[in-house]
Amino acid sequence: MDISEQEREEIINSIRQGLPLPARYRASLFEDALDAELIWPGKSTDVERTVLPFQSIEHIDEPREETVVRPTLFSMDEGSGRQTGGWTNKLIWGDNKLILSSLVHGPMRQQIEEAGGLKLVYIDPPFDVGANFSVDIEVGDQSVTKEPSIIEEIAYRDTWGSGSDSFLSMIYPRLQLIKDLLAPDGSVLVHVDHRLQHYMKVILDEIFGKAAAIEEIIWYFNSGARSQNGFGRRHNTIFRYAASPGANTIFNDRGKGSFEKVRVPYSPDINIPASKAHYYDEEGKVRDDVWTIPIPGQNDKSERTGYPTQKPERLLDLAIAAYSNPGDLVADFFCGSGTTLAVAEKLDRKWIGVDLGRFAIHTSRKRVIGVQRNLSAENRPYRAFEILNLGSYERQYFVGVDMSLPPEQREASSLQRREQFLNLILSAYGADRSEQMVGFHGIKENACVFVGPLDAPVTEDDVRKVIEFALKQKVTRVDVLGFEFEMGIKPAMSDEAKEIGITMTLRTIPNDVFDKRVISRGQAKFFDVGYLEVKPRQDKSGDVSVELSDFGVFYAQEDADSAAAGLRNGTAKVVIDGGQVVRVSKDKKGIAKKEVLTKQWADWIDYWAVDFDFESQKELIEVEDGEKTKSVWTGRYIFENEWQDFRTKTDRKIKLISAPHTYDTPGEYKIAVKVVDVFGNDTTKVVKLKVK
Repeated sequence: MDISEQEREEIINSIRQGLPLPARYRASLFEDALDAELIWPGKSTDVERTVLPFQSIEHIDEPREETVVRPTLFSMDEGSGRQTGGWTNKLIWGDNKLILSSLVHGPMRQQIEEAGGLKLVYIDPPFDVGANFSVDIEVGDQSVTKEPSIIEEIAYRDTWGSGSDSFLSMIYPRLQLIKDLLAPDGSVLVHVDHRLQHYMKVILDEIFGKAAAIEEIIWYFNSGARSQNGFGRRHNTIFRYAASPGANTIFNDRGKGSFEKVRVPYSPDINIPASKAHYYDEEGKVRDDVWTIPIPGQNDKSERTGYPTQKPERLLDLAIAAYSNPGDLVADFFCGSGTTLAVAEKLDRKWIGVDLGRFAIHTSRKRVIGVQRNLSAENRPYRAFEILNLGSYERQYFVGVDMSLPPEQREASSLQRREQFLNLILSAYGADRSEQMVGFHGIKENACVFVGPLDAPVTEDDVRKVIEFALKQKVTRVDVLGFEFEMGIKPAMSDEAKEIGITMTLRTIPNDVFDKRVISRGQAKFFDVGYLEVKPRQDKSGDVSVELSDFGVFYAQEDADSAAAGLRNGTAKVVIDGGQVVRVSKDKKGIAKKEVLTKQWADWIDYWAVDFDFESQKELIEVEDGEKTKSVWTGRYIFENEWQDFRTKTDRKIKLISAPHTYDTPGEYKIAVKVVDVFGNDTTKVVKLKVK
């Protein structure tokens, strides 16, 4: 043991006094000490092992012609032109640490292995401290700013609350899980800038092994801020590591992406065979580890999504083509606007994308569908993809339910925590707990408050019971709170209650309530459930189309009156209040004025889709049953996206009537319609139709 007598005494005294040992002794005291290790306050080497089931909330598979499907890719139904077997791409919404843990240790790991293993991971974590993550969106002919959700703000504060220390505490366990998930011949690419590259290099050496370092790519983008005390910073760094030291990773110096041209250099020298092809840059030089790729301009509507941290497709195109092969599985666990997924789709790779933000998931969904439509026009293949989340299981985890317990014990544990859960929700809503009103959980002003379950949607039966309780106790105002609502509850149930003298409001509980800081600051926002009206139409031939006839949202990012009061004379501001885009202004005399800019209800719709045979596909989850896994029906159904339309940067129009759908057999069907508004939130309604 290479320590002096004085150091030995210091160690003994520290142990006697119950003090932590100084980090500098780690290499001297332990046999498995690392060559280099980064220590920071709060560092933990514990690996997350939570396994939560994935819930499939939407399945998207645009029909394609059979001729474009290579038999080796997947099987397809000849009648519908939809995929029936093989890997389905995954777009997952939620905390990527829990998602990674569930992928590594859960049943979906087997699907990944059957797909050939995870060959490439690219991550672009939020390294830009102080960045503005708001997004400019268009509502009608107006441009407004969408602020990040509270849960995104909390995640960002957790990442940078203590500077680099908290960032390192965020990224370290995720990199550990990524290492466990990589295939033996896979690579990980980690994208950082000058503020973190030195920390990241040491962490990657520690987790993957110093000998696993393969490349350090410099992305030079030829634009950026000037510096007062130095040269302008115009590059980022991308570290590439193998899954383990000495691993034989995939590298294609002859790989072909969408942008890169691969040429065979001519040489009369017989020692340089003509088959030795390489990437060439735009100037005809062999590509090296400095990639000069410009950032897409703000006016480049063909690629720009408005997402603040968006990276150019050309960058991912080069990386994916070089470090994976067609048919390989690639992943991005901070996928943002979906650049990695869009490029992977173009290059015939399987993919997994993960993000915490609902808006990011929505942006990625539209982007991938747009790529698929282009591939279809080019007679090229593409795969179905599904949108997943951890849903009610994540909420149970947040309140402390042990998710490793068998279902019966887990349900009992969830019930035991019901009181804690109710107090949490009511506090966030600004209501007082009350047990005097039978059937209700709290009171806010003159309204009785009912809180739906943690692990299931509020059903029509729940709402009918609430109405019965209100009638018996002569209650005239009721607020119903739920994380999810059974499809089609509103507006019919609210109208029904109104007819008998009860004003009933249905509001969504935000996941932000699980953070005590949000509650203490009064930041939790409960929004009314969206209002949606649809009309199915059947023509003489029996084909059915669906028309959107009304839609309403009730968002408020800033109170219009407060915004007007805070304005200087002669200035104006556009805000969102009460489900409307409002321009507030003050003239030079200080007189305030409000002008509603939203022209029609359709302005709020960014995307909508139709499932013409809802309840045809049960939602099954894989759960551990001893040493095996089994499929269990959740009681829900997957939304099968059979037709959709959406706005893009280049085309702001949206259809309000779907394409016609042909039913093979007559009978009664349920049609589900999902509308996603400009903020990325969805509202779904189910209607019944008898097809003749």
